Amino acid sequence: MNLVRSATTVGGMTMISRVMGFLRDILIAGVLGAGPIADAFFVAFRFPNLFRRLFAEGAFNAAFVPLFARELEAGGEAAARNFAQEALSVLLTTLLLFTLLAEISMPWLMFAIAPGFAELPQSFDAGYLTYVLTLNGGDMPAKYDLAVFFTRIAFPYLLFMSLTALLSGVLNSLGRFLAAAAAPILLNIILVSAMLVAVPFFDNPGFVLAWGVAVAGAAQFFMLLMATRRAGFHLHLSRPRLTPKVRRLIRLGIPGVISGGVTQLNILVGTIIASLQAGAVSWLYYADRIYQLPLGVVGIAIGIVLLPDLSRRLRAGDQGGALSVQNRSFEFAMLLTLPAAVALAIIPTPIISVLFERGAFSAADTHATALALSAYAFGLPAFVLSKVFSPGFFAREDTATPMRYALISIGVNILLSIVLFQWLGFFGIALATTLAAWLNTGLLGARLMALDHFKADARLRKRVPLILLAALLMGASLWGTAWLLEPWLQSSFGLQVTALTILVTGGMVVFAAFCLLTGAISLSEFKGGFRRKA
Repeated sequence: MNLVRSATTVGGMTMISRVMGFLRDILIAGVLGAGPIADAFFVAFRFPNLFRRLFAEGAFNAAFVPLFARELEAGGEAAARNFAQEALSVLLTTLLLFTLLAEISMPWLMFAIAPGFAELPQSFDAGYLTYVLTLNGGDMPAKYDLAVFFTRIAFPYLLFMSLTALLSGVLNSLGRFLAAAAAPILLNIILVSAMLVAVPFFDNPGFVLAWGVAVAGAAQFFMLLMATRRAGFHLHLSRPRLTPKVRRLIRLGIPGVISGGVTQLNILVGTIIASLQAGAVSWLYYADRIYQLPLGVVGIAIGIVLLPDLSRRLRAGDQGGALSVQNRSFEFAMLLTLPAAVALAIIPTPIISVLFERGAFSAADTHATALALSAYAFGLPAFVLSKVFSPGFFAREDTATPMRYALISIGVNILLSIVLFQWLGFFGIALATTLAAWLNTGLLGARLMALDHFKADARLRKRVPLILLAALLMGASLWGTAWLLEPWLQSSFGLQVTALTILVTGGMVVFAAFCLLTGAISLSEFKGGFRRKA
C-alpha cells in the first residue's frame, strides 16, 4: 500500500467535506451568529460529535483495527467477519442503552457540559421559544433549555456514527478508504440543505439544524453499510455476547477512547469553561472549524492510513519497514501542516472575516474568533503529530500508555484553562488547549524513542528544518501581501474573496517554491508518492 496515495485519498475526501463544512458554517454564522441560540446549538452538536470523534478517530481505530487485522491474517475473511459481527452486536446494545439514559438525564448532563448556561439568562422574541421555555417549568434560563432540547434531538447521531466507525474500521483494514472518508460529506449536504430549504419555515433555526444532525447520522450509517456489502462483508446482528475477543476489544478500547480523543476531550473542557462567558462557545467553535481543516486533511488522514499499515508490518515482523513508514508519515505531516499553521497565525482575521462576517456575525465576533484561531494555530503541528505517534502504540495493542499521557494532558489543560481564563478569557482556553497538545505529543514521541519504536532517520532530520524555514519565509510573504491587500480586505465581499484567494493561492505557490529551493522536497519524490504500490 502506498501511504501517500492512500492518505491523499482520505485527505481529498476530507478536504471536500471540510470545504462543504465551511459553506455550512458560513450559512450557520449568517443564520445564528454568535448569540444564545448559536451557543445552544453548538453545545448540542459538539456533545454527540465528541463521542463520534472518540469512536471514529480514537477507540475503534486504536483497538478494533489491529484486532480485526489479526483475525483477517490468521483466520481469513470468515474469522474477521465473525469478530466484526460480535463487536457490532455488543456495540449496538450498549449504544441503545447509553442513548436512552442520556435522553432521560439530559437536563442534569447539561450542567456538566455547559454549566454557564444555567447562570446566564437570555431573552428571546421568537414565538417558538415560548414552548421551549416551558420544558422545565420556565425555571431555567432560556439558553439552558434550548441546549437540552437541541441535544435531545441531535443525540441519536452518536448511535449511528459509532456504528459507522465500526464499519469504517472494517473498510480501512481491507484497504478501502474512499467510502469511509466520503461519508462525512453527507452531514454537510444535509445541514446545508436544511438551512436553504427548511429554516425559512421555522421560527427557530437551531431546531431545524438539530434534526439535520440526527438525520445525517442515519444517512452515513446506511451509506457505509452498503459499502461493506459491496466489499463482500455482509454483517448480521447476533445475540450480544462478551466473547474473549470482544473482551479484548473492550480492554483496548476504553483506554483508546481517552488516548485517541485527547484533542476532543481538551476541546470539551474548553467548551465547559467557555460557557461562563457569553459568546465564547461560538467563537471557539468557529476557530475550531478553521484549524480542523488541516488537522482533518493531514493528521486524521495519516492516522487512519498509518494504523492498518503499521499493524500489518509489525505482524509480519518488518520492524525496519514500520520505522520507515513512521518517518515518512512525520515528514509528510510537517510538509503540509507547518505552512498551514504559519498561515493561520499570520492572517487569521482575513480568513474569519471573509468566511463568516455577515448577517448576525459581527466585526467584534471576527476579532474574537481570529484571536482564538491564532492560539490554535501554534498547536496545529502538535495536534497532527499526535496522530502520527499514536499508531506506534495502537498497532502494538498498547492503548494504556497513550491513555496515561492523555490524562496528564487533560489535567494540565483543565488547570491552565481555569487559570488563564481568569486573566485572558476565552483566549486563555485556546492557549491552554495548544499547550496541552504539545505536552501530549512530546510525551508520546519521547516514549516511542525510549522504546526504540521511533527514531528520526537522516532524511527526516535534514528535511524538517528545511520545511520549517520554507514555511517561515512563506509567512513573511503572506504578511507583506496581506498589508498590500488591506484595502481589498476592507472592501466589498467580491474583493474580499479575491484578496483571500490571492493570499491562499500565493502562499501555496511561494511555499512550494521555497521547498524546492531549499531542498525540503524534490519533484521526483513528490511524484513517486502518488504511484500505486503493492
